[in-house]
Amino acid sequence: MEEIRVSPDYNWFRSTVPLKRIIVDDDDSKVWSLYDAGPKSIRCPIIFLPPVSGTAEVFFQQVLALSGWGYRVISLQYPVYWDLLEFCDGFRKLLDHLQLDKVHLFGASLGGFLAQKFAEVTHKSPRVHSLILCNSFSDTSIFNQTWTANSFWLMPAFMLKKIVLGNFGKEPVDQKMADAIDFMVDRLESLNQSELASRLTMNCQNSYVEPHKIKDIAVTIMDVFDQSALSHEAKEEMYKLYPNARRAHLKTGGNFPYLCRSAEVNLYIQVSLAPAETRIFRIER
Repeated sequence: MEEIRVSPDYNWFRSTVPLKRIIVDDDDSKVWSLYDAGPKSIRCPIIFLPPVSGTAEVFFQQVLALSGWGYRVISLQYPVYWDLLEFCDGFRKLLDHLQLDKVHLFGASLGGFLAQKFAEVTHKSPRVHSLILCNSFSDTSIFNQTWTANSFWLMPAFMLKKIVLGNFGKEPVDQKMADAIDFMVDRLESLNQSELASRLTMNCQNSYVEPHKIKDIAVTIMDVFDQSALSHEAKEEMYKLYPNARRAHLKTGGNFPYLCRSAEVNLYIQVSLAPAETRIFRIER
């Protein structure tokens, strides 16, 4: 049940990369949690945004691999924001606090949607260099939950967790995918009612991406050919929205390829970042 949690890689990550907590809003209950690894001299890092069920730890394999290759990598966990514009404002303040002008964003599911909305909101004064959208979407109406979005705040935590778990799938999977699901269930259990309710609210409130506002940003669409929470229609909509996007297809990987297919995902990320020259090369003697 705890293969990933007891793995040498995860324990190395937890022992070598400190968790930072940062407050940028007037409301000091809104705390950003993040891991920041790699050369701090790099001002255009890649930032990872988790799905509804995720915490900053879910990208630990990307943090270890990419920082080892010379990239600066930040994996974060959002505070409680109930509104997309409120999130975008808070994220902009976080980038200002970290003194980052432009960033690369990797977003998984909800994280990918938030990355697109942030790029859209800041299009007049661009803060996003590129987007990598993993199993993500561009229109919340695909979930058919817009009518319940305003009631998530009333629901108890166990009910919210049941809603999220319903998207994890029950099909037979290989051992690595099973381990990834177990790890994500553990991460889900660590989230409180407000964290879950606010994420589900942003995930389902009526909103869509306006692609003409982010047409100049390099986009990579990463998805899987096997079963995931993302419907075929949602994938096709992403392809239509970004006709010039790079496509990074994984044969398998389910909802969490960054955990169970990390080597492939990390390679795709490297290819996506290559044109931007956002790393410091290390020469081994």
